[in-house]
Amino acid sequence: MFKRVAGILSHDCGPFWQFVKYGVVGVASTIAQIAVFYALASTALKCLKADDWAVRWLGLPSVAVTDSVRAARFAIATGLGFVVSNVFCWLMNRWFVFKPGKFRWWKEFAFFIGVSGAAMALATAASWYLIDAFGTMTTIAHAVEIAVSFLFNYFMRKYAIFRG
Repeated sequence: MFKRVAGILSHDCGPFWQFVKYGVVGVASTIAQIAVFYALASTALKCLKADDWAVRWLGLPSVAVTDSVRAARFAIATGLGFVVSNVFCWLMNRWFVFKPGKFRWWKEFAFFIGVSGAAMALATAASWYLIDAFGTMTTIAHAVEIAVSFLFNYFMRKYAIFRG
């Protein structure tokens, strides 16, 4: 049993277990990003409307501001959550999911952050547009941002950054 678990945790576990581990790391990183995002969205960068699910279900405070202000605050909170979650995610991907060594660690980290930044920029722009143009609920826009980022990042990390 220990040998099987060690095999799954190794870099040579095969594509199925690699994707499972990527998903677990992704979920943990996403939880970190969500925690930072909602901590900021409910305090320093208030961007939750009264009808937002996070306000209704979690009792977070809301704010009455224009959708443009809310969209800008959303982007800042997303950016700060990005920094925290991506440092954690890079470390976990390097240690448990993909084989490091395609590049020197600092170059690998730069590529990792660059790819993640591109995914976040694309997904945040789409979410900003959803909020600003359609008044979409912040929580729904955040879910769209997470989904787009997750898929883009997996393929770029697997094929461009790490050794598979």
